[in-house]
Amino acid sequence: MISASIPSPSQGVWYIGPLPLRAYGLIIVIGMFIAVYWTSKRYAQRGGDPELMYDVALWAIPIGIIGARLYHVFTSPEAYFGPNGDPARIIQIWEGGLGIWGGVALGAVGAWIAVKRSGKRLGPLADSLAPALLVAQAIGRWGNWFNQELFGGPTTLPWGLQIDDAHLPDGFASGTLFHPTFLYECLWNLTMAAIIVWCDRRFRFASGQVFALYLIAYPLGRSWIEMMRIDTAHTFFGVRLNVWTSLAIFALGLVVYFVAGRLGRSTILQGDERFVPAESGENASKIAEHGNDHLEIESQDKSFDAQSR
Repeated sequence: MISASIPSPSQGVWYIGPLPLRAYGLIIVIGMFIAVYWTSKRYAQRGGDPELMYDVALWAIPIGIIGARLYHVFTSPEAYFGPNGDPARIIQIWEGGLGIWGGVALGAVGAWIAVKRSGKRLGPLADSLAPALLVAQAIGRWGNWFNQELFGGPTTLPWGLQIDDAHLPDGFASGTLFHPTFLYECLWNLTMAAIIVWCDRRFRFASGQVFALYLIAYPLGRSWIEMMRIDTAHTFFGVRLNVWTSLAIFALGLVVYFVAGRLGRSTILQGDERFVPAESGENASKIAEHGNDHLEIESQDKSFDAQSR
C-alpha cells in the first residue's frame, strides 16, 4: 500500500465538444507567454524596446517548436520510422516529444532573424531571455507529469511518483513508485533562474555572458536528471545521447562566456540602440538622454566601461 507519494493526473486531455484541450500543449503555451512577457520587461530595463520581444517571438517560437520536434524525431526515430513506426505521428506534438536542444538551436536562429531585421544586437536580448527561458522550461516539464512520461527509475522515497498501469514500463509491478524527474528539473530550472537574476544584478557582465550562464547552468542539471530516466533512448559509449548533447552545450556555454568577455560589449543598449518611448515634457528629455531606466542604466554603463578598460 502506498503511504506517501506523488499521484499522477488521471487524465491529460479534456474535450470541449469535439475539440480536445490537452494539458501538455496548454502548459507549453503558458510557459511561452510567461517567458515572452518577462523577457520584454528585462529587455526594457536594458534600454530596449519591449515590443521587439513580441516580434522575436513570432519568429523564434514556431521555428523553435519545429527544431524541438525534429531533435526528438531524429534522436528517437523508432516510433516514427521503426518496424511499427508511423511517420504521421511526427506532427502530433501534443502527444509529447519535444527536444529542448533542438528548440533552443532553431529558436535562436529565429530570434537572430528577427533581431537582425530590427537592426539591433542579439546579445542584450539573449541576456534578457536567459532566466525566462529556464522558467518556461520549468513550467513545460509539468506536461510530462500529465502525460506520465520521462520519469526516472524506481524509488521508495516519499516523493516517489505514481504511474498508472497503462503507462507502466514493462518489467515493473503495479504500484511501483518512480523518481519524478519532471519535478527535479522544474526545481533545478527555477533555482538556476533565480541565481542568474541575482548574478545579473550583482555583477557586471558583457553582452552574451548572461545567456552563456544559461548554457552552463541548464546542462549541469539536465545531465544528472537525464541519467535517472528509464525511457528508451539511444546511447553512445553507454551514455544517453541527451547527456552527450548536454555536455557539448555546457562546453559551448563556457566558450561563449569567455569569448563574450573578451569582446567586452555592453549588455545594456547604448546611444541610438536605446528605445525612446513617445513621452512629452521633462520625462521625454530624461528618457531620450538616459534610456528607460535612465539613472540606474547610465550608472551601470559607466561601471561597465570602466571595467572594460
